[in-house]
Amino acid sequence: MTNPSIYSNSTDNSISGSPVITTENVSIFYGSFQAVRNVFLDIPKNKVVAFIGPSGCGKSTLLRCYNRLNDLIPGARVEGKITYQNIDLYDPKVDPVEVRRRIGMVFQRPNPFPKSIYENIAFGARINGYKGDMDELVERSLKGAALWDEVKDKLKESGLSLSGGQQQRLCIARTIAIEPEVILMDEPCSALDPISTLRVEDLIHELKQRFTIIIVTHNMQQASRVADYTAFFNAEAGEHGSRFGYLVEYDRTENIFNAPQEKATQDYVSGRFG
Repeated sequence: MTNPSIYSNSTDNSISGSPVITTENVSIFYGSFQAVRNVFLDIPKNKVVAFIGPSGCGKSTLLRCYNRLNDLIPGARVEGKITYQNIDLYDPKVDPVEVRRRIGMVFQRPNPFPKSIYENIAFGARINGYKGDMDELVERSLKGAALWDEVKDKLKESGLSLSGGQQQRLCIARTIAIEPEVILMDEPCSALDPISTLRVEDLIHELKQRFTIIIVTHNMQQASRVADYTAFFNAEAGEHGSRFGYLVEYDRTENIFNAPQEKATQDYVSGRFG
């Protein structure tokens, strides 16, 4: 698949640098309400980073900023700087549609298109200009999502006919079909049964060989199983009774769970609050 520049009206395709995503002093607002305050966070390449913390601490809000989904919410704005491959994602010259192709999203609840299994994969690739062998792409994407063997004989059936766990893996296959570089996952297993959850977790381990993954999860065991790094967020009272989220601690996952530096992190991962 072609990999056009992230800039609108630009032919410069030289994107390089590490970490993949850098978050510098980022605050996020919805109108006058501040949802997230002063986050500094680097996302390394081909690793899984988990965002954990109690409800209302801004995990999903920050996640959606990485592919500019918050642009779709009236009054939302980002202060600070988010760079992807050293490019400012909020530069006016940056094309948000191309951002969302390079930084894919898997949502909390499976959301297959009301189309066949085949078309769920082919549709996004087609509108993104894929010119190769579509049958091969569909097979490769379904294999990449560990779903091919279960659906290869019913590709013409509706994606909505699959079980919840299969639907979520179909959505993952749909995401990887357009060949992103980063995959965002917003509580991708919260609506799944334990067996389906373990299948998705196994899949995440496989996918990080090819993609950088950021996952929001409320499941401490899941974070400890799948993540190389973990960021713990908490919420604090702001003005007029409001609450804003902030980053408490970010480290290798084994350190967050076994030797955290902050008492709030220790209290959260040990189940004392949250």
